[in-house]
Amino acid sequence: MLSGLLLLSNVMASRAALQFDVFLGYDGVIPEATWFPVVCEIKNDGPSFNGVIELNGGSLNQGQLQKVEVELPTGTLKRLVIPVFSTTRGFNTSWDVRLLDDRGKLRAEQPGVRANKHVASRTPLIGALARTPGGAPVIRPIAPQNSELQPTSARLQPSIFPDNALVLEGLQALYLNSEKAAELKDNQVRALLAWLNAGGHLIVAIEQINDVTASSWLKNLLPCDVKSIQPVPRHTEIQQWLQNATWATNLSANSQQLARRYGLPGPNSGGNQRNRSMPAQNRPTQETGVSADKPFSNLPDDFGFEGAELQVATGTLRDARIVVAADSVPLIVTAPRGLGRVTTLLFSPEREPFRSWKNLPTFWAKLTEVPGDWYVSSDFNQAGGRSSDGIFGAMLDTRQVHKLPIEWLLLLLIIYLIVIGPLDQFWLKRIGRPMLTWITFPCYVVLFSLLIYFIGYKLRAGESEWNELQLVDVLLKGDGAELRGRTYASVYSPSNQRYMLAGPQKFATLRGEFAGSWEGGQSSEKATVWQTGDSFKAEIFVPVWTSQLFVSDWWQPAPVPLRVSVQPLGEGWQVKVENHTDQKLTTAQIVIEDYILPLGELPPNQNKSFSVSKGQGTPLREFIERYGQSFQAAVQSRQRAFGASESGHLGDLPNTTVAASFVSQLARHNNNYMFSFIAPPGLDLSSVVEHGNAVLFAWAGDYSPVKPMNQFSPRRIHRDTLWRFAVPVLSKKMDLEK
Repeated sequence: MLSGLLLLSNVMASRAALQFDVFLGYDGVIPEATWFPVVCEIKNDGPSFNGVIELNGGSLNQGQLQKVEVELPTGTLKRLVIPVFSTTRGFNTSWDVRLLDDRGKLRAEQPGVRANKHVASRTPLIGALARTPGGAPVIRPIAPQNSELQPTSARLQPSIFPDNALVLEGLQALYLNSEKAAELKDNQVRALLAWLNAGGHLIVAIEQINDVTASSWLKNLLPCDVKSIQPVPRHTEIQQWLQNATWATNLSANSQQLARRYGLPGPNSGGNQRNRSMPAQNRPTQETGVSADKPFSNLPDDFGFEGAELQVATGTLRDARIVVAADSVPLIVTAPRGLGRVTTLLFSPEREPFRSWKNLPTFWAKLTEVPGDWYVSSDFNQAGGRSSDGIFGAMLDTRQVHKLPIEWLLLLLIIYLIVIGPLDQFWLKRIGRPMLTWITFPCYVVLFSLLIYFIGYKLRAGESEWNELQLVDVLLKGDGAELRGRTYASVYSPSNQRYMLAGPQKFATLRGEFAGSWEGGQSSEKATVWQTGDSFKAEIFVPVWTSQLFVSDWWQPAPVPLRVSVQPLGEGWQVKVENHTDQKLTTAQIVIEDYILPLGELPPNQNKSFSVSKGQGTPLREFIERYGQSFQAAVQSRQRAFGASESGHLGDLPNTTVAASFVSQLARHNNNYMFSFIAPPGLDLSSVVEHGNAVLFAWAGDYSPVKPMNQFSPRRIHRDTLWRFAVPVLSKKMDLEK
C-alpha cells in the first residue's frame, strides 16, 4: 500500500515538474487554406530528457502526422512553432498534440485542441500587437446576410509571435503599437519584414517618440522621421475620409500644394494606389445613400470626438503618401515596402479621444480595406469553392494512367450478367447438367476478376514518375533577393510504396493536396513530416497506380535572378528585363494594368528592352477566360474513377500557370459561383496588379532554381519553373512631373 502511494506521488510530482501548453493559430483564430502557427511551450523543471512532439489532425484529418524533436534539460523553457496547413473551417476540426520521450513514453498531451474561431479564405484577418488588452481592432459588422465573411482581429503576444514568415501569411494586415516593437526579437522582426515584403500590410501606431527612436528597424521602416508630439484641436478630416470613396484620401483642393510642401506625390499621382481609375474625392460627400465605393457615406457625425484634442506625432516625411491630414498636419501616411505597404498612424487609437470614438470600428474597416460591397449588398459569391491545388494537379498528373470509359464498364457489366444468367442456364440445360452451376458460377467470378485486374493493369501500370512545377516570386531585398516559392510535385507509383522527401531551403513546409471547401477540405495524402529547424524531412505513402500531389511552400535568400523596370513611353511602356540566370527564359510576358503583353525569349545572362503597348497585347480578362475556362472540368474529372483521361489534364503549362495566377477573377468575370476557387494567400496576383504594379512572368523549362525535394530516383522526372516578378509602374503623370 505504501509503495503504491509512493509510486503515485512520484508520478504526480513528475507531471507537475513538466508544463506543456499549446497555442493554436492566431489567438485561437484559424483562417482557411493557409499555414498557421501552432506554438508549443514546454517548461521542464524535472529530469532532463529528449522529447518528440507529435501533432495530427484528430479523428477527422488523419492524412499527415507532424513530428518535432526537442531537447529538454532541467530548468528550461522552450517555445517551438509548428507550421500547420488549415484544410477546413469546420467547427468539428481538432488537433491532437502529444509529447513523448525518446523511448516513446507519453509525457504530456493536449488532445482535441480546437480553434475559438474559423474564418473563410476571403475574410480579412488582422493580427494585433496592441498596447492594451482591449486595443486590438474591432471591425464594423458587415451586412447580416454576409455574416459568414465577417472580418476579425486576433491579439498576438510578442513572446509567442512567430519567427517564420510562412505562418504569417494568414494575416491580411498587422496592427503594431510602437510600444510593442522593442519586445520583438531579431528573428521575429525578420519574419515580419519578410511577410511585409511579400505583400503584407503593416499598420503602425505611434505611441511615443522614444518607441521609434529606440527601435532601429522600426525607425528605418517608417516613411517618416517623427520628432515631437503636438496637439491637434480639430480633426474633422478623419470623418470626411471615412465618408469619401473607399480608396480616396480626404485631401482638399490644396492637396497638391500640401504634398509638394513635404516633397511627396499627391493623392492622384498613381504609384502604388489601389484602383487608380477611381478618382479621389476633393470634398466631403453630401450623399445620403451608400454604394460599394462609398459604403460609409451616411456615417453619423460624432461631434464630441471631432472637437476633442488629438495628440499627433510630427516630423519629416520621406517617401510617404499622405492619406489623411488635418489642415497642414498629416495624420495617416502610407508607403510601399516591396509588394506590401506600411501605414503609419501618427496618433494612438488606443488613447482618448480615439478609444471612445463611436465610429472607430468603421475606421478599422476602411483602413484594413474590407470590400465596400460587403456592407451594402448580398449580391456576390459567398465563401467556398474548389481548391486551386486541383488546377496544378491537372497539369502535373502522370499521362501513363488511363481511365476506363463508363460505357465500356457498363458493357462489361452487361456481359457479366448475361454470362452468369441466361447463358449459364442455356448451356447447362442443353447438356442436361443444371446442378453444375455450383461449379461454373465460381469459375465465372474468378474469370471476370482476372479480366478486370488485367484491364486495370493495362490501363494503369507504368513506371515511377516525378513531375514538379516551381512558382517562384522574386522579392528584392537590398542588393539581394528573397525567393518565395511554391513547389507542386506529383508522384506516380506503380506499386504501394513509401518515398522520402526533404526541404533543402532555409524555410520550407510540406502538405498534401487541399481539396477545397466544396470537397470537405481534407486531403487523402498520407505523410509523416519531421520538422528540422525551419525546414522538413518527410516520408510519404503513395498507393499502387495512383498519382499523389504534394505542395511545399518555401522561402530562400538568393542572388537576384531577374530585374525588371517599367517606364512610360508614348502611348505604351518601355520594359527592361535583366536575366541573371544561366537558363534561357521562354514565353516571357508582362501584365500591365488590364493587359497581358508578350515579350518573347530572354537569353541567359543578358539584358533586353521592349517597347510595348496595349494594342500588342490581350486583355487580361480574355486571357484568363481562354486558358481558365477548362479549370473547373479538369479539377472535377481528376476526382472521377471513370471517364476520359484527357478531360482531367491541362496543357500549355506556361500560359495555364499564368492564368492560374489570377484564378480569383474567373468567378468574378463569369458571375458564376461554380467557377469559384480557393487559393492560398499570395498565389493569386490580382490585388498586386490592382495596386498599380506590373508583373513579369518568365518560363524556364526543365529547370529548378533550388535543390530537388525528392530523395529517391524515379524512372521518369520533369521539372519546370515559372518566375514571377512584380514591379511598380509609374503613371505618365508622375513621369511628367519628375
